[in-house]
Amino acid sequence: MIRRRRVLSIIAGLAALPTLPLLGTKAFASVRNWQGISLGANAQIILDHPNADTLILQALAEINRLEKIFSLFDANSQLSLLNKQGQLKDPAFELVELLSISSTINDRTKGAFDPSIQPLWALYANRYANGLAPQENEIAKIKELTGWKNVRFSANQISFKKQGMALSLNGIAQGYIADKITELFKRNGISNVLINTGEISALGKSPQDQDWQIKIANSEKSVELNNMAIATSASLGTVFDKQGQVGHIINPISGEPTGQQKQISVIAKSAAIADGLSTGFLLMSRDEIIAAKGIEKIIFS
Repeated sequence: MIRRRRVLSIIAGLAALPTLPLLGTKAFASVRNWQGISLGANAQIILDHPNADTLILQALAEINRLEKIFSLFDANSQLSLLNKQGQLKDPAFELVELLSISSTINDRTKGAFDPSIQPLWALYANRYANGLAPQENEIAKIKELTGWKNVRFSANQISFKKQGMALSLNGIAQGYIADKITELFKRNGISNVLINTGEISALGKSPQDQDWQIKIANSEKSVELNNMAIATSASLGTVFDKQGQVGHIINPISGEPTGQQKQISVIAKSAAIADGLSTGFLLMSRDEIIAAKGIEKIIFS
């Protein structure tokens, strides 16, 4: 599962990258362009501010704190403990909040977005690691351990109705963290910053006093963002098989990796919403996507 998160995150991070020429010149001497890793993904923060170094350090501390909640490859994260034990008492507020957002997106996508898909993902990953595809009976058996209706959560406890269930928040946590870092900068009076945690949140304008220019990978399309977020998901962004034909996005209804869209970008006020919708929309028809998109902007690639 470490490999999945790392590859998914890196591909998501590369799906939409800011273009910012002339950094490091005298005209942009106060600009800081931090690059590193978040949740196993390439991450970036671009900030033009006299106290940029201090503010970025605060943001990195917050990213680290949130990783300890959502990480699948940290055995002691709250998500890992929940998956191991089947329940979690006194969960972090952020975990409960993200599950609530996930529930909303699950409803909007009519079940296409479903974090309880993790046992199925593990089945595919393990089988293809040995050069074999899962058998129909195996898929049917593991599919019984999925279903968002079997996840119960409140401020006091999160639990699963069936033993052996597990969650993956890979399809939404990166966007959620981008939102939280955006909020942190806002609380510090920052009105212009770009945060890329695998999905992108663009606050205000770039150091060139223009809307942030975002290029969508595997596409000739680009967008301009100002106080908006973008997330991109691709059906074959990560694959299980050596031939590169079996994508990593599994349909929770059929139990099979059967995405209907090749690549989708979603622009929204919230990076978490954009992230979750882009994941779910890959499994839906265009008509279904249009019916579910709400006020968000959709870009088909």
